[in-house]
Amino acid sequence: MNAPVDAALLHPQPGVKHLRARPLLGTLVEIAAIGATAERVQAGIERAFQAVEMVHTLMSYHAADSDVSRINRCAFDRPVPVYEHTWRVLAAAREMAEASDGLFDITIAPTLTQLGFLPRHADFPRISGQGNWRHVALLPDNRVRLLRRLRIDVSGIAKGYAVDLAVKALMDSGMSAGRVNAGGDLRLFGATTQTLHARHPGAPASIVPLVELRAGAAATSAGYYTQRRHRGRMITPLIHPHTREACGVERSVTVLAQDCMTADALTKVVHADPAQAGAVLMRFNARALMLENDPLTGGCRIFDSAATGQPGWRARWGVASDPGQARHV
Repeated sequence: MNAPVDAALLHPQPGVKHLRARPLLGTLVEIAAIGATAERVQAGIERAFQAVEMVHTLMSYHAADSDVSRINRCAFDRPVPVYEHTWRVLAAAREMAEASDGLFDITIAPTLTQLGFLPRHADFPRISGQGNWRHVALLPDNRVRLLRRLRIDVSGIAKGYAVDLAVKALMDSGMSAGRVNAGGDLRLFGATTQTLHARHPGAPASIVPLVELRAGAAATSAGYYTQRRHRGRMITPLIHPHTREACGVERSVTVLAQDCMTADALTKVVHADPAQAGAVLMRFNARALMLENDPLTGGCRIFDSAATGQPGWRARWGVASDPGQARHV
C-alpha cells in the first residue's frame, strides 16, 4: 500500500552506525541507528525489531491467535480482553474516526475480504452488514465488545504505531539518532534528515521529491503495487468508509505528523475525502502532500495542505513525467 521513501542512510554523525532490515508487517522494515558502540547499536536495533514483531503478532488480521482475530471471532458474544498495545491502537482509531466523522473506520474489513485484499477465516461468524466504528465498544480493563456483527482490521494504523514503538525502543536504548521505515511509514529522531520521495501515481517507476523531513514522522499510502482489477477498473485496498467503495489508483498521499500512527491513519482520511480532510489535518497539526496523475500531460500535480494556511489545498507544482523537469505553476 505504501510507497517507498528515500532509502539514504543517516547523515554523517559521530558514533557507530548500523542499518538492518527484516520482513514484518507485510513489508520490509528498515531500522538504522547511531550509538556509542557497535554492541549497543545492535542491541538497540534488536530491541526495536522486537517491538515491531510484537505489534505484528498482536494486531495481524491474518493470524488466528492475534487480538484482532479474537475480537472478530468472539467479541459480539462477550467482551474480549486484549493487550494494552492493542487497546491503545483501538483508542487512537476511535479518536481518528470521531475527528474525521468516520472517514477513518476500522470496520471496513469485510469489504477488503470481499475484494480479495484480506483472507477469509472460516471460523469468523457471519456479519450483519450493518454498523461501523461506533459499534466497537472499548470497555474498562482493556476489554472490547462488538455491538454489531462486525469485523475489524487495524492495518491502516497499526503499522505507524509499530514504527513509533520501534523509535521509542531505540531512544530507550541510548541511541543518539535513528530511523525506522516500514514500507513508507517513517519516523526519525536525533540530528538527522531525509528527503521524502513519492512515486508518480501514473508511472510508479518515476519518483518525485516532496520535502525534507528533519524530525517527526511521515506516512505514504498509494496503490502502486497492491492494485487489482475489479468490475472493469483498477482498485486499491484503500476503502471509503461511507460508501464502502475502493479508491482508485490515480492518487498518492503523504502525511507529515508528530508521530507515525497519526500520519498513517490520516493518509486514509485524505484518500477518502481530500476536501473534508483539511480540517482534520489541522486538528492533528499535520500536513499532507497529495499527488494526482495528470493524464493530459503524463505528469502529476502535487497538492499541499500547508500551502494556504487554511483547511484547503493548493497545487504547488506541476511535475512532468521526468521528475528532473519539475516546474512551478
